[in-house]
Amino acid sequence: MARALLIGECMVELRQAEGGLLRKGFAGDTFNTAYYLGAFLPAAWQVDYFTAVGTDPVSDEMLAFMEGTGVGTGFVRRVPERTPGLYMIHLKDGERSFSYWRSASAARLLADDPAGLRAAIDASDTVFFSGITLAILAPDALATLLAEIGRAKAAGKPVAFDPNIRPRLWDDAQRMRRAISDGAAVSSMVMPSFEDEATHFGDASVEATIARYRGLGVDKLVVKDGADGITLSFGGRQAFVPAARAEKVVDTTGAGDSFNGAFLANYLETGDEGLAAAFAARVAATVIGHHGALLAEAEIEALEAGAQCG
Repeated sequence: MARALLIGECMVELRQAEGGLLRKGFAGDTFNTAYYLGAFLPAAWQVDYFTAVGTDPVSDEMLAFMEGTGVGTGFVRRVPERTPGLYMIHLKDGERSFSYWRSASAARLLADDPAGLRAAIDASDTVFFSGITLAILAPDALATLLAEIGRAKAAGKPVAFDPNIRPRLWDDAQRMRRAISDGAAVSSMVMPSFEDEATHFGDASVEATIARYRGLGVDKLVVKDGADGITLSFGGRQAFVPAARAEKVVDTTGAGDSFNGAFLANYLETGDEGLAAAFAARVAATVIGHHGALLAEAEIEALEAGAQCG
């Protein structure tokens, strides 16, 4: 069985519900990607999540939730006296903002066990991580993570990275840009959002983003530009895939994460980046028509059926 390993932080999610109540869930950028990757990959693949959680009841509930979605938790580290982080979603006209409580998050220590990290990566066939994964780590732990992921790339394993730039998580903009660049340099595929790259790296065009990452040794680029579509650069070949039209916009939470998971699942199965991008665009357009980051099983099955018909 082939194994995919996703590295990062899953958090407790609070989102608006009826009557001014809040609904509890579990989500986070790399976990959301793991959810969609597992949903769309064939049964020959095992999707595992690498993180750290506490030993408290909420951590137990989070692990049970992960296992219920089919995401493996065998590599998750338990840390006493720590808890999962928590965030609340605020929505206005379908657009989101967040409040965070993560100072005691166990996931901040996910790379503090280098032997466990190496064992998880060595047991896996492909690896995915994000800029948020990097942002929550102390400098020494960040260096450990990048070194171990670099080993995977050097061994020929596919490594995918979404910069997912969140400046509020960094204490210094220069350090943020350096860490994002270092993360890209140990990756074989980078999946940036052009809006983020233009804002924080000053890229004047999608082509500038591609050139910058290719200069770091990245062979495969999937540049997401919202309603303006997706630009692919694979081995020097460049192609454009239009965005899928969303029938309605309810909640943009998880749009990029669902795209990443759907793209990677389709690409790992077919090897065709154009087909993968078109499928992922349809998935993301569906996700933003629903509340929350994770689609229900019936909606996943409908998207799979549509892909097979297409």
